[in-house]
Amino acid sequence: MKITFYGQNSLAIEVSGKHILIDPFISGNPLSKDKVNIMSLKADYILLTHAHEDHILDAEAIAKNTGAKIVSNYEIAMHYQAKGIDVHPMNHGGNWKFDFGNVKYVNAVHTSSFPDGSYGGQPGGFVIEGEHKSIYIAGDTALTMDMKLIPLQTKLDLAILPIGDNFTMGINDAIIASDFVRCEKVLGVHYDTFGFIEIDHDEAKKKFFDAGKDLMLLEIGESIEL
Repeated sequence: MKITFYGQNSLAIEVSGKHILIDPFISGNPLSKDKVNIMSLKADYILLTHAHEDHILDAEAIAKNTGAKIVSNYEIAMHYQAKGIDVHPMNHGGNWKFDFGNVKYVNAVHTSSFPDGSYGGQPGGFVIEGEHKSIYIAGDTALTMDMKLIPLQTKLDLAILPIGDNFTMGINDAIIASDFVRCEKVLGVHYDTFGFIEIDHDEAKKKFFDAGKDLMLLEIGESIEL
């Protein structure tokens, strides 16, 4: 399983020969817009955690360019189905076995509306299992006790957690979240894109290190392999 970071919460995952994009917000992201051409990205699936613009901005364009299927909550899925895009709707607690592995849609505590203010359903996260690896993509969320449910069923190899604070968990809460999901390896997302969520990288890594955990902060376009 290969994971590439494109800024904010945008990720590309290669697993079992399939290409998955998570929350593609690239063309409007000042940190990534000049580094990543969205029309060059491969996608068989696009997974959306919620409807905020900094998570869905490029989803329609990429889906129409690649023929990718959008996977999200029911309301978001119907929004894109009405645009002629192939979709797979899910809701909290639901599992589905795709051709690349299993996906579970799990709880998140946040808000969710489309850029025009229309209802975007309830936000969520994803637990993805494929190639004998398991990852948790928290999406935008506060620290929540529901995270403790995840390791009751899934042993995680990586937790992808927001760390920018203000709109989501910050560093301290993300460390507790990694305890809740019982995962020592964390990929930080949702930071530095704009002023409200800028972080001190060295301080963040030290806090995780002092807690006995490994925080990875990737450059735009940088990848890791599990």
